[in-house]
Amino acid sequence: MANTNSRLTKIGVFYDGNYFMHVSNYYYYNHPRKARIDLGGLHYFIRNRVSEELKTDSRLCQIVDAHYFRGRLNAQDAYQNNKLFYDRIFDDVLMNEGVITHYFPLRNKGGRKEEKGLDVWLALEAYELAMYKKFDVVVLVGSDGDYVPLARKLNTLGVTVMVLCWDFEFTDDSGREIVTRTSQHLLEEVSFAVPMHELINNKLKRSDPMINNLFVQQEQQRPIVVARPYQELGDGERKLSQIFSLHNGFGFIAFPPNNLFFHYSDMEEGEFNELEPGDEVTFRIDQNDRGEDVAKQVRREDVSHLSPEEDEDEKELDEVMEPEDEENEVE
Repeated sequence: MANTNSRLTKIGVFYDGNYFMHVSNYYYYNHPRKARIDLGGLHYFIRNRVSEELKTDSRLCQIVDAHYFRGRLNAQDAYQNNKLFYDRIFDDVLMNEGVITHYFPLRNKGGRKEEKGLDVWLALEAYELAMYKKFDVVVLVGSDGDYVPLARKLNTLGVTVMVLCWDFEFTDDSGREIVTRTSQHLLEEVSFAVPMHELINNKLKRSDPMINNLFVQQEQQRPIVVARPYQELGDGERKLSQIFSLHNGFGFIAFPPNNLFFHYSDMEEGEFNELEPGDEVTFRIDQNDRGEDVAKQVRREDVSHLSPEEDEDEKELDEVMEPEDEENEVE
């Protein structure tokens, strides 16, 4: 692929969602890191890795499109399995990293929910967008040999194909040996394969900020505290809850059924940079230009000043919800 140091390198990233969640669960539950993969850190890594492989300025390597494909339970099944809230949390993360979601209904087969046709959908979208938007590089976060035809087709367009792959194995809680390996046929067809597991486990790279930033920081992985709505006397309809996570000038406030997004400019009092996950804040609920609920006029609160009656309400804040584990096995 022709490339110059002065031309923008356009990158398209395509996630096999089941594979990505499997990898993220592995690092959260089974690896010494005990942390999930951070999308922002992963995108930063991708830009720099493309820059390194193509020998161009990382500032000229930009992710112009990112797409996430995954099977999804219908609303009734998700509600019965207590997954609606956590699905929305991850949707918030994807949305704020600029990742476009593509969900496909899971099908019942022998009493088990399965994805059917998702790899075909990903391949068709990736190929069509590569033609239409003229990507220089397509990055595939997936391991399945079913993506070999996609890699071959992209090669005919002159598109550089990079695959991020993780190979690992572990024993799950049921005593099953779970082995994850990237298809050798896929590795042979792509332009570059990045063995992420080797980079992460490399002792010499453990202090590398780029590797560490691949993971959600520990303070952002606290249990989600669901707060009861709180009426502040004499100040209109305000709510009381806790900061769920913070990242690069925006954050989320835990507030069911969905976390509420807020920007640093939405702070009514205090400094955004002084906030920490778990801080109690009051806020008003408003809507953005897409009609979505967001938090406005956010300010950190010291609940020790509340009156006895209000303090009784705060006893409701000890309800803690832990995210459920996803299905670990990748076929």
